[in-house]
Amino acid sequence: MHVQTNVSLRPFNTFGIDARAQYLVHIDTEAALLEALRQPQWQALPKLILGGGSNMLFTKDYEGAVFRIELKGISVVQESEKEVIVRAGAGEVWHEFVQHCLRNGWGGLENLSLIPGTVGACPIQNIGAYGVEIKEIFESLEAVHIATGEKRVFSHAQCAFGYRDSYFKQEGKGQYIITAVTFRLHKKHENLNVSYGAIRDVLAERGITNPSYLDVSEAVISIRQSKLPNPAELGNAGSFFKNPEIPLAQYEQLREQFPNVPSYPVNAQTVKVPAGWLIEQSGWKGKRVGNCGVHHLQALVIVNYGGATGAEIKALSEQIQADVFTKFGVTLSAEVNFIG
Repeated sequence: MHVQTNVSLRPFNTFGIDARAQYLVHIDTEAALLEALRQPQWQALPKLILGGGSNMLFTKDYEGAVFRIELKGISVVQESEKEVIVRAGAGEVWHEFVQHCLRNGWGGLENLSLIPGTVGACPIQNIGAYGVEIKEIFESLEAVHIATGEKRVFSHAQCAFGYRDSYFKQEGKGQYIITAVTFRLHKKHENLNVSYGAIRDVLAERGITNPSYLDVSEAVISIRQSKLPNPAELGNAGSFFKNPEIPLAQYEQLREQFPNVPSYPVNAQTVKVPAGWLIEQSGWKGKRVGNCGVHHLQALVIVNYGGATGAEIKALSEQIQADVFTKFGVTLSAEVNFIG
């Protein structure tokens, strides 16, 4: 365990916001985590759990202790002819973990390639992309209760996964620190998901008719790199807003006014509308306000051109929400967590 005081969090969040933490506690073992939770100096302070900092926006300095989870390690728990159960430490970089699995011929994560962040954050958000969500290959996770230091294993059902949602964003919010996640992955190039149109197009362009896990991953990486800015070059947190799910009746009214509105059925009563389309149609795609703005290739992505504060980015997001609601009557919810 290593502790820093009054330290800038700029290197630890993908927006590149120069907020400062009263304390930054680097946690690289479970023993260090349990020790930190027992120390009286941290017990009375607010605590923020930080992984890759890829899904948060600091709107001011953090008065409290930031626990940066750096727990590493990847191991095979169980393996059969068709499946493998793999455990990864919460501090493993997500894309590096995906690549490790692909090198070993394990499938299921390929559609989630190049997503920023760490393994420990993925079940909290139930991250998803290109037709796949974490809940589809999730087995279980290990966590420590912040108040008591009690270790607990959560099953798939106990995580209560929803669209970009889980128990850890609802009833369990702020109560647990995830230390490891276990996944049930496939072998023999079965269960591939190439239903997303852009993936099929890239595979076709490359003349691939019988894709492997790696082929799908490389197609996803190509798509993401063509549409999304690299956080190392332009501060961002990926998709800033969730795709709104609206009642069928509201969607039908919307379609009467805007016949070209794209949609995806969720169930018989609910329809998902792409937030990026709503934002673009509201005139925000490529628009810059001061040191931040909406990316010119992907309207779902708000970017920091350099020097923007978290408060400025939050204000921009609220203006986008207001304009979308005024034009379409649809409420956009932030996927990014505001810290401040």
